[in-house]
Amino acid sequence: MSRPDYIPSLDGLRGVAALLVVEAHIGFIFPITAPHLVTLGDEAVGLFFALSGFLMAHLYGSRPFTRENVLDFLVSRFARIYPVYLAAVVFVAVLSIMHNLDFVQPIVGVTDFVRHVFLLGSSGVFWSIPPEIQFYLLFPVLWLCLAQPHRYSGVIVGLTVVVVVDGLVELPGPGIMLVSKLPYFLFGAIAGMMHSYWKGWIPSALTGILTLFLLAVFFTYRHVLSGFSPEFWSLQSAVAAAVIVGLVARQPPIAAHVLAAAPVRFLGKISFSLYLFHVPIMFLARLTFDALIPEPALIVVTLFVAAVGAWFIHETIEVPGRRRLALIWQDNRSRMVSRETPADQMDRAILNLQQIEKRLQSSATSTTADQRQISTTPEPDGADGTVIQDNRNEKLRA
Repeated sequence: MSRPDYIPSLDGLRGVAALLVVEAHIGFIFPITAPHLVTLGDEAVGLFFALSGFLMAHLYGSRPFTRENVLDFLVSRFARIYPVYLAAVVFVAVLSIMHNLDFVQPIVGVTDFVRHVFLLGSSGVFWSIPPEIQFYLLFPVLWLCLAQPHRYSGVIVGLTVVVVVDGLVELPGPGIMLVSKLPYFLFGAIAGMMHSYWKGWIPSALTGILTLFLLAVFFTYRHVLSGFSPEFWSLQSAVAAAVIVGLVARQPPIAAHVLAAAPVRFLGKISFSLYLFHVPIMFLARLTFDALIPEPALIVVTLFVAAVGAWFIHETIEVPGRRRLALIWQDNRSRMVSRETPADQMDRAILNLQQIEKRLQSSATSTTADQRQISTTPEPDGADGTVIQDNRNEKLRA
């Protein structure tokens, strides 16, 4: 990719997080294997949230805060999320109503389906999408604070208080409300701001090694170190996730070589489709091949099928859906952006009248001055000041 704001290592980080979410759900598909697995799904989703906050601040925070830019942002994020999300909801709903299938993470009934359509559902991995959308709706407020921090210092203080209280209360992480996930988004956004303004720092190879070490510790500390709380969602983990995202974004040597490798970036490219569809795809793959191969090999096969299926969905639903909505927005953007309220129209009419009045006054003043100049200036005898006298003593203008 050649976009100037594209950071290859972040794609790789996204791919690693998506793969760990898939690993965490293997136990749902293969219950016999579940006791032998160490699940790192919470850490991966927390990293996703911090990464989202980072990218919003990095991509949009430095742009002027205008109505046009805010609408472009909201439409872009909706187009990025909703088409493939809706396809996943419909797919899971169809699997849920099929007799004798016993899908592992069903959407039960019409009411539950409607809740998911309107981004209020929590079946399976869908619980993490509503907080993401809620942060997108909140981000324009944060954007305004970034653009005019002195004017909106009270809002900044309020957000800080919310984050501190959130950390003290220790609300549960999974759930469709943004509150317990807000620190991850906000600390990620702070890391995005720092990345945009501190471009002069060039990390060393030692920084790259430290980045990979911190990433490994972030994913494993709850499982290998005694004395830590088994609960992941906390203010400390939000700060850690933001620090890791910020370090990875600087693309330090060694870490960039690992995370920007083509296979890892490929997983990052298809990560959202893989995140949404891996459970139903792996479920169907297990049903198809269960009697043919032993379970260890079957797990590998289902993982491969999930990756291929996610790539296919990315190419046929996610990308075309995003582009289609973007084209629809571009076709209607000028009309939507330029739409004025009655008060706006009245203000514009008054301004036009004032401008016309100024032009008339200026024209009248100019005309009066010209008339005065004509009346007080003697008419020249010739265009070049010369006079030709003929034999009849008549004055002719040369």
